[in-house]
Amino acid sequence: MKYFSINELARTDTRLPNMPGPEEAANLEHLIDAVLDPAREAMGCPIRINSGYRSPAVNKKVGGASTSQHVRGEAADLDTTDNAKLFSWIRANVDFDQLIWEFGTDRSPDWVHVSIKRSGINRKSVLRAKKARGTTIYVKL
Repeated sequence: MKYFSINELARTDTRLPNMPGPEEAANLEHLIDAVLDPAREAMGCPIRINSGYRSPAVNKKVGGASTSQHVRGEAADLDTTDNAKLFSWIRANVDFDQLIWEFGTDRSPDWVHVSIKRSGINRKSVLRAKKARGTTIYVKL
């Protein structure tokens, strides 16, 4: 864990307790080692964590899906100076379960969601999140 820490991935503005348990912490370490640190090294610039681990209470407060991989410590929402480049780099260079171009434009997402499982098969699912009549829809890329 060269560039990121579990504490950074567990930060929340909700004022609710948000400390991962041992299983979630191990998943976060895997996310850092397999995706986040390599991406930071390749990008050569800071990557901000908008959302990492979410306790069930934090996830509920922020409106996350009950099945969110954030609750298991398997996901992070990322923002950097060039989100499109970050998205493309992750897609081409590391294993992942889901990679989502979150909203934004055709040129750049507002942020990048990435998840990875420590065990089992990672789906390599690549999606784009869009709003349609006030509802979020996901389109395969």
